[in-house]
Parts: sequence; structure tokens; C-alpha cells
Amino acid sequence: MELRQLEYFVAVVDEGGFTKAAARLHVAQPGISAQIKRLERELGQPLFDRSGRNVALTEVGTAVLPYARAALWAASGARDVVAEFTGLLRGRVVMAVVTAPWALDLAGLLAGFHHAHPAVEITLNEMDPVSLTESLAAGQVDLALLGLGAPLPPGVETQVVIDQAVVAAVRRGGELDGRDRLTVAELRDRTLITLPPGTGLRSVVEAACLSAGFRPQVAFEASEPYFLAKLAAHGLGVAILPRSAVSRHDDLHVLEIEEPAMRGQMGLAWRTDQPVSPAARALVEHARKVFTAQWPPERERGDR
Repeated sequence: MELRQLEYFVAVVDEGGFTKAAARLHVAQPGISAQIKRLERELGQPLFDRSGRNVALTEVGTAVLPYARAALWAASGARDVVAEFTGLLRGRVVMAVVTAPWALDLAGLLAGFHHAHPAVEITLNEMDPVSLTESLAAGQVDLALLGLGAPLPPGVETQVVIDQAVVAAVRRGGELDGRDRLTVAELRDRTLITLPPGTGLRSVVEAACLSAGFRPQVAFEASEPYFLAKLAAHGLGVAILPRSAVSRHDDLHVLEIEEPAMRGQMGLAWRTDQPVSPAARALVEHARKVFTAQWPPERERGDR
């Protein structure tokens, strides 16, 4: 049994097929198929059910998968530990974000990490909240940047990097243009515009509305706050967004929300209940330090 065979096996599982696995590993598909067949012959059992249109794990394959991942992690860890002793981190780290807010210099963070650890390969993925949470739980993501408020898997630690007021934004000249604030209860019969289910902000909005005795009527939802703000500027509803998402729109009137006031938080999230590579640990430490400097806990940049 070779590590390369286990690597191919895990890649096919993660990518959902031989073709995508071959593309990710930059290997011809017949080569991957041949190595996995050799692994199956050695084990004496098929790992994949190839009878359907999609490749699926057999019962044996499902049982073997965690051991294959553990073997690959152990081999990678051995290389990384040696690299630590020599003072040069190597390996690959994966960071995932729901969206990259303008208030945080994410590009600068990654550039700084690359400058400090040039031998570490960095992958940045933009994912929907559900997929990001699942990938974090599965150990496929080393560090996540996401809205806080929705439940996270056990064993995940977080650090708040943005904490700001959630406000209502409406078209200038409209019914609410002359007001400075409104209560959550006053949102009951209004058409709302906000982030989709699964995001931290949406969870905060839904919880506040439910505490006021109603379910929010969300007519427009998208993952890009700027687009949602533009919908509100066209008079299509009341946008419920973090203050920083609407502060640059001159065609919007912003109202404070009270009874209760809502907070929008973004944070870093990483696993603490399983071993991590030295490179992943370095990325987490670097990100926590950089984002703390960008958004100190005692200040609220989005509320200025």
C-alpha cells in the first residue's frame, strides 16, 4: 500500500469523481484509476461502486476512508515537523470565506503570511455558509472567515474581528426617510432585504423578529451586501445589513434599529479538537494578530 494510492483514493472521494480528482492532482485519469484498482486488489475489496452514473463509496470504502485520511495527515505532519525544526514551514493551508468585507484587508493578510512563509501553498475559497461550516467540521478548511450567529460545529473556536450595529436602510424620499430609528416590531409587515439563511446576520435578524412575535418577510436575499443595498436604494424594501455595508451609499437613508438593537459580527473560526499542521497553526496565529490590529476590540470601525 502506497501513500500515493491513498492520496488518489481520498481525492476521488473529496472531488466526487475520478475526472475532478485527476484535474486537482494534475494526473491523467487512467493513472488514478489504475492506482486505485491496485489498492483494491491489495485490500481484496472494492472501494467504489462504479455501477451507477456517479462514483459512490462502498461500505468497505467508507470504513477505509478515515484511516486513509489519518495516514496522509501523519505523513504530511512528519514532513511539517522536520520543516519546523529547520525553520522553514512547508505544506498547504486552506482558508475559506463567506464574503470578503471591505473593512478587512484580507489580501494584505494573505500577502503578509506568504512573505513570512513562502514555501506554504495558500488556497482561498469563497463558499456559502452551509458548505463552509461543513468543510470546517470535516477538517477540509484550516481557517474560516464568516458571520457569527448561526450554530457552529463542536470543537470550533472563534475570534470576533468585526462587531458593528445592524441597521435598516431605505430609499431616500420614501416613507421612512424622515425618521432616525425604528423598532424590530415595526418590521413586521415590511418587505425585508438581507443575507440568506445560514449566515450569521440572518440568524440574528430571525431571532430578533421571533422575539417580537413574528417571522420576517424576506423578499430579496443574496450573499453580496452591496447588491442588497442597491435593491433598497431602488425602493424594493428595507435592507437589514451591517452599518459598514450601507455607509458608502449616498442614495440610502439609514435608520437605527432598537428594541432590541442588533449586532452584526464576523469572526475567524478554526478547529481545536483535532491535530493541525504547523502551517495551519501559523496561519491562524497570523490572522488573529493581523485582524486584531485592523479592528481593535475597543473600537468599532463600522459604527464610526
